[in-house]
Amino acid sequence: MAEIALKNLSIEFGGFKAVDDVSLTVANGEFVVYLGPSGCGKTTTLRSIAGLVRATSGDVLFDGVRVNELTASERNIAMVFQFVSLYPHLSIKENIVFPLKARGVTKVQIARKLEWVTDIFKLGDELARYPGALPPGARQKVALARAVIRDPAVLLLDEPLSAIDEQFREEMRWELGHLQRQLGVTTIYVTHDQREAMSLADRIVLMNNGSIVQVSEPNRMFFDPVDVFAGQFIGSPSMNLIDLAPVEGGLRLGDSDVTLTVARDRLPQWALSAGRPLKLGVRPVNVHLTDEPGGVFLPVEDIYSVGRERFFSFRIGETVHQGVDKRVSPGGSEGCVHFDPEGLLFFDAATGRRVAAEVKG
Repeated sequence: MAEIALKNLSIEFGGFKAVDDVSLTVANGEFVVYLGPSGCGKTTTLRSIAGLVRATSGDVLFDGVRVNELTASERNIAMVFQFVSLYPHLSIKENIVFPLKARGVTKVQIARKLEWVTDIFKLGDELARYPGALPPGARQKVALARAVIRDPAVLLLDEPLSAIDEQFREEMRWELGHLQRQLGVTTIYVTHDQREAMSLADRIVLMNNGSIVQVSEPNRMFFDPVDVFAGQFIGSPSMNLIDLAPVEGGLRLGDSDVTLTVARDRLPQWALSAGRPLKLGVRPVNVHLTDEPGGVFLPVEDIYSVGRERFFSFRIGETVHQGVDKRVSPGGSEGCVHFDPEGLLFFDAATGRRVAAEVKG
């Protein structure tokens, strides 16, 4: 296993900066997920760690040793891609042990390692079969087994579940997390799917436009985003984003007549200066349609169910937002909209950066 460190890593292609001054340390045995939209630089970063893409500037280090000039085969890494590349004419057993045979490992060692990896991945019943006879999830599991049988220092996974049907994906997410904990191998995983990131990662590295936006544990990424992009990229339904205007007694929500008094008590004075544009970020789970006192009246557009949850939509100006209907006996669209004070996040509208709330008293 290895500690991976990126030091001011930048990668350019014909003048386009795909990765821009990225620095990060992945601890030995840690499971880190690179998350972000298509084209944000996450796969290019992964390929640089693998030795498939050369850094324009900066360094890649394994256990403190610079590996920029080493080839992929010299870095002792294993990589699994989005589309499984098993040899169709070889059995599952032959596919798994192929890397060991290619390296001249003895038959005794191959047998021992095959027994070990077969037990971990629960592949005993499939060893004699061929890839075409297996469902997509099982084929991806075979690809993982073939990757780890070499005892790599680092396991690199590039969207390994995105080509698998949804019915298999949930099961594979659980299995992948379980297997990584068993193996203890340093793992870097690339995805654009926030559900995978939130369920698998020890830490999430959120990227956008070639740069790291935020690095944190999944729960903190959800509840404590550093800017508007992080707040809206994480979470489904997405975080509500509402214009704020400082007025007497609080902050007015967009074009409505509703004023939040709690906001004025929590924000630093510089954020309340005249004319400074602010935005309120609040997740749907922190906005409730309730019969309890203390809410505010806003036009309710629709009430609908998603699984066990009952959501509602409400309008402020031209924008429709979402919340959770927590009424015990819902009857139409009557009721107050309540904003949980602890769920209110404030952002500078000009920069998108988070404005930290203050605890006073």
